[in-house]
Amino acid sequence: MHFLIVGNYGAGNVGDEALLASMLEMFPEVQWQILSAKPKVGQLPRFPGGIRTFLRMDWLKTFRALRASDGLVFGGGSLFTDVESVSACFIWWVHVMVARLCGKPVFLAFQGIGPFRTRSGLWLASSAVRSAAFVSVRDPLSFDRVKKMSSTKLMQTFDPVYGLLRKEKHAHRSQNILVVIPRHNSPAVFCEHIALQAQLRKMKAVHILSMQPDDPQEKVVCEELRIAIECPTQLIAVHSWEELAPSIAHASVVISHRYHGALAALAVGVPVEIWQQGEGDKLSTLRNVLNTDPATLDALLACGVEGLRKELQFYGRKLSKRMIE
Repeated sequence: MHFLIVGNYGAGNVGDEALLASMLEMFPEVQWQILSAKPKVGQLPRFPGGIRTFLRMDWLKTFRALRASDGLVFGGGSLFTDVESVSACFIWWVHVMVARLCGKPVFLAFQGIGPFRTRSGLWLASSAVRSAAFVSVRDPLSFDRVKKMSSTKLMQTFDPVYGLLRKEKHAHRSQNILVVIPRHNSPAVFCEHIALQAQLRKMKAVHILSMQPDDPQEKVVCEELRIAIECPTQLIAVHSWEELAPSIAHASVVISHRYHGALAALAVGVPVEIWQQGEGDKLSTLRNVLNTDPATLDALLACGVEGLRKELQFYGRKLSKRMIE
């Protein structure tokens, strides 16, 4: 089986790289070709979402690779949402449309769909969902949104990064340390809350984890946090998913403004306080499973993995028969 896989890979976000790592680990039988914002050796560029990227013409080799493949898989994440920008929905919709043009099936796997603040974002996401051969979502809110969009084969599962990090073994040493995971757009009230919690909880130290350490705005937010906190602080730049769980496991509590930062705390069993960005967003959906039995989450994830595997096998065989004929 030969499939292209696309997501927000190569954008410098550890959570997205963890999603890619989990997909590669869960489906070793698939020959993957990775589409990335910043392709490494052996990877391919994503399809263009604007004039400048279109004129570079490097996407032509991606187009040829798609035509030679069994299909296109969207491998996890909240890709179809316009909370930050409607252009994100457009970029991923372009990939779906190119796959349709090539006559290739599209699989939206382990997705967080929505919320939407614009009609354009909702339309683009609905069009992509209707075009998909299979959709699996990582939370009940996304499930309900997709049900209203299409009768596409739909399955509810859980985020694959949870399974990836659950396998990591760590010695828990609660050292009265608060771990804080901000975003590049964390507001001033978030910094104020962290400073207050560090004082009220009488923390020995605060560790500020940056999961997108090369982002200039995230550096600014981390510095604002450092200044606001009175107790000793340490900035920890997390450059790979392997560094994420060990950076959290020693904490007595985690306060996260990032989805996969909170998910990592959940996976390693550290108490976590989640700061959502908006009503019904991915962080709010994660908050709803904090008290869920880990075995239930494992079972949901296993169902999603098996469901996608069956679909990939079916379409892989189907396209192989066509080529033979």
